[in-house]
Amino acid sequence: MEYSFSIGWLFGGIAIAVAGGLIVIFYKQIADNLANGVSSYDHVKLFGVITIVVGLICTANLHTFVLGWLVSLIFGR
Repeated sequence: MEYSFSIGWLFGGIAIAVAGGLIVIFYKQIADNLANGVSSYDHVKLFGVITIVVGLICTANLHTFVLGWLVSLIFGR
């Protein structure tokens, strides 16, 4: 697989990372309204951090390499 840079994935990845950042910033309000409250604060923050990492991977257009590696790992191509 050859690496190719994409402006669309750059902006898409930035949008995903910003959404994850907003989840990390407003984790208390999100956990209180959408989850079980205090018991899920850490889970909501973890979800936000994972979303930021996925956004950064998409920004660099490396998601195709990661998905290709996972598919070859599972199906043994």
